[in-house]
Amino acid sequence: MITEAAAKRVRLLGLDVDGVLTDNGIWIAPVGGERIEFKRFDIQDGLGLAMLRYTAIEVAWVSGRHSEATELRARELKVPTLIQEDKARKLPAIERMLADKGLAWDELAYVGDDLPDLPILRRAGLPMTVANGCPEAKRLATWVTTARGGEGAVREVVEAILRARGEWDGAVQRYLHERGETAP
Repeated sequence: MITEAAAKRVRLLGLDVDGVLTDNGIWIAPVGGERIEFKRFDIQDGLGLAMLRYTAIEVAWVSGRHSEATELRARELKVPTLIQEDKARKLPAIERMLADKGLAWDELAYVGDDLPDLPILRRAGLPMTVANGCPEAKRLATWVTTARGGEGAVREVVEAILRARGEWDGAVQRYLHERGETAP
């Protein structure tokens, strides 16, 4: 369970990409002599991230490899910060980002699933992993989702944080209001 105190400290939600926002699958094919990469992103995760726009929590995606598919999806979702760090050296990139934003480690909620995420999970104020995260990530995580990466785990994280902060219902109402609907 995510405590109210931990949730209220969160100012930035950092998300690993492959294995958290995706199911870890990468499809690569030659198309017209070009290498094309495909990834599957969960629609409910995207809507969960959209819900954060109604709160004071910012989002950053952090990947250990460069991918045009990741760039495209981040643009579609209006993710303000995308870090694609070749060689999976995420910690220095996160340290720079936090310094640039004037944030402390305890204001970072981070969801990672594998070995490159461990240094960040050790320092994040709210370390989390997905149901299929590696054992080392699960040992460091304060909370583990019931959903697997790429299958709604990010939506689960967003909803849990916002519910713990008492902001979920208000975010849903603002989302529906923007679309001319009313909350149930």
